[in-house]
Amino acid sequence: MSKLPIIGISIGDINSISVEVILKSLQDARILNYCTPIVYGSTKTIAFWKKQLNLSEIHFNNIQSVDQVQSKKNNLKIVWDEEVEMKPGEANDTGGKYALLSLEHATRDLVEGKIHALVTGPINKNSIHIPNKNFSGHTEFIAEACDSNPLMILASQDLKVALVTGHIPISEISKKLSKELIISKLKLFSNSLKKDFGVSKPRIAVLGLNPHAGDGGLLGKEEIDLIIPAIEAIKDENIGIVFGPYPADGFFGAGMHLQYDGVLAMYHDQGLIPFKSTAFMDGVNITAGLPVVRTSPDHGTAFAIAGKNEADATSFRNAIYAALDILRRRNIYQEITHEPLPMTPFKRERFRIDF
Repeated sequence: MSKLPIIGISIGDINSISVEVILKSLQDARILNYCTPIVYGSTKTIAFWKKQLNLSEIHFNNIQSVDQVQSKKNNLKIVWDEEVEMKPGEANDTGGKYALLSLEHATRDLVEGKIHALVTGPINKNSIHIPNKNFSGHTEFIAEACDSNPLMILASQDLKVALVTGHIPISEISKKLSKELIISKLKLFSNSLKKDFGVSKPRIAVLGLNPHAGDGGLLGKEEIDLIIPAIEAIKDENIGIVFGPYPADGFFGAGMHLQYDGVLAMYHDQGLIPFKSTAFMDGVNITAGLPVVRTSPDHGTAFAIAGKNEADATSFRNAIYAALDILRRRNIYQEITHEPLPMTPFKRERFRIDF
């Protein structure tokens, strides 16, 4: 059994750039000095992509269970063994089927405490189908398995952006927002900045929803009715210092984000467009608010370049190191505060397959 942290890696969409960035990340042998990786997939899929990308020098220790893992080696947990038709660059149900299969097995091991963290490969949500249920993304899937309230954070060296609302239509954002939801996300963000990033007293900037942060109510009432009351309500709580609401365009345009430890955006594109404009190649997606550690690259499947050996693995490699950093900081936080970080039981009945 490994004495280093065991990092699970879900394989993502097998027709996308996901396997490419995983292999290129693990090609850097220095990773084995800090963790023991386990990719959840199949030997045939890995063999196809090694040949496709001319990466014959990377090898795996094939295992059936986590207790067979070997340190100083890349490990491959066999989740399926059948032949699969690979179509690089094509978004299809086959890619979704095996992305989900890998994710289900990796999530089970994560929540049962068999692995220390999970780094997820990019997926195409439209290719993943679960009977009688919508699949809205990794964040929601893993949070449901933990029975936890998640917070999506995009992190780079200079910017950490969290989202009040995530993968929902623009037309639903205003209806979804509430004072209580904003307060909840602020508390989760503050806790993550403390536990996961080592910031003792976070300075958090809150963005408005409307242009010019509502312009005193002329361009929308959400700032007056929801956002400002939420900020006022938590001023006496020990979560750090909260400022805002700020107009998003001027805030980022003036570089004000550099003055804060984190920025809370009201919706997906409000936070992710400025983030990816500055940190697209090296940023990391982190799911906070969970009793487990999950990270991912900040990019998607990039089907247009799949199989062409053009994908940059920097973000995926950074996601592995970010998971290790979070594990280390959480241990330090526990040692200082003696605050427990409880695990929750895996809710097996929520998943499609029978383990």
